[in-house]
Amino acid sequence: MLFSSSSLPVFLRRPAVVMACGALILTLAMGVRHTGGLFLQPMTLDHGWSRELFSFSIALQNLLWGVFQPFAGAFADRHGAGRTLVGGALLYILGLVIMAHADSALGLNLGAGLLIGMGLSGTTFSVVLGVIGRMAAPEKRSLALGIASAGGSFGQFAVLPVGQGLITAFGWQDALLWMAVGIAFIIPLAAAVTGTSERGGGVEQSLRQALAEAMRTPSFHFLFWSFFVCGFQTAFVMLHLPAYVVDMGLSANIGMSAVAMIGLFNIFGSFLSGWLGGLYSKKWLLAWIYALRIVAILALMLFPLSPLTLYVFAAVMGLLWLGTVPLTSGLVGHIFGLRYVGMLYGIVFLGHQIGGFLGAWLGGRIFDLSGSYEMAWWLSIALSVMAAALSLPVREAPLARLAAR
Repeated sequence: MLFSSSSLPVFLRRPAVVMACGALILTLAMGVRHTGGLFLQPMTLDHGWSRELFSFSIALQNLLWGVFQPFAGAFADRHGAGRTLVGGALLYILGLVIMAHADSALGLNLGAGLLIGMGLSGTTFSVVLGVIGRMAAPEKRSLALGIASAGGSFGQFAVLPVGQGLITAFGWQDALLWMAVGIAFIIPLAAAVTGTSERGGGVEQSLRQALAEAMRTPSFHFLFWSFFVCGFQTAFVMLHLPAYVVDMGLSANIGMSAVAMIGLFNIFGSFLSGWLGGLYSKKWLLAWIYALRIVAILALMLFPLSPLTLYVFAAVMGLLWLGTVPLTSGLVGHIFGLRYVGMLYGIVFLGHQIGGFLGAWLGGRIFDLSGSYEMAWWLSIALSVMAAALSLPVREAPLARLAAR
């Protein structure tokens, strides 16, 4: 039986090994995903495409990643994360190969949009964090989720310079094929990430009952829409910041360095959010993250753009970047229990990816219409206000079904 946890060597079932392999999987999956902005200018120039056309394919990727995430999470909850990760990695590889050879909008949307979006749904947060959340003791769960989430941040820091180097050395097409080789390493790592059962047992509940319970709980909707804002902001910044930097007269390498710096500082930000989430109110920490993003974006807009101001912005945004992930996934697990945390967090993550679709696509649309990203930056600020306000009414206590144990 493929990746049956009972047939694995004992050392592969140790919590530290599971966490390390999960973090490495997120490093690869998220790192390659974050290189999308590096391909915007060379691919659009070579093919004569508009920025909106390329942006739409990445927006579609974000949306489909979110759409398929609950199904990937539910499959992992029921049949194991190992199988889900292998299937996701194969789809991811195929998507990168098709993207490399795409010569039309249809091919780009099929590779970069549909297949990579599906691949990401099976190789990222709801699948990996579901296993780690069930594995960790309750008092250490938030920190464990933060450490694993930092793997995605490290990928952004480590893979972006590799991606830029590959584009410079071999061209964008071969660079995408080398990225596919990197994703293939997820397959052997998946052997350690196989857990399915909830730590400590729990009240029997069907998947349908768990979904109905979440839909009638206001806090679930607050988390969904606040995470929507996070997705809008991160997708917009990740895809369009390199082009914005070049438009403002700085070099492409400075833009790449800024995006990589976001990843570097987010390693610390994810770890810090996970650690603080075990000590303080997670909803208040979320509200502070969204509020501080307002300050960072305003500073970028109001001060003259230079390498120094750009790097300060990148450092601050990095500290706030994926810090929402361990806090949001931790709240979902704490409020609703861990039996179906993969599916439920996957649905909340759909909100993140709907926001990601709009952030990626509207960034390109606004630029094509106005010749500037200014309106998109102001929209990001307004949405951050909304997200901070939505975080505060979340009720952090477990539902009565769990509290009564």
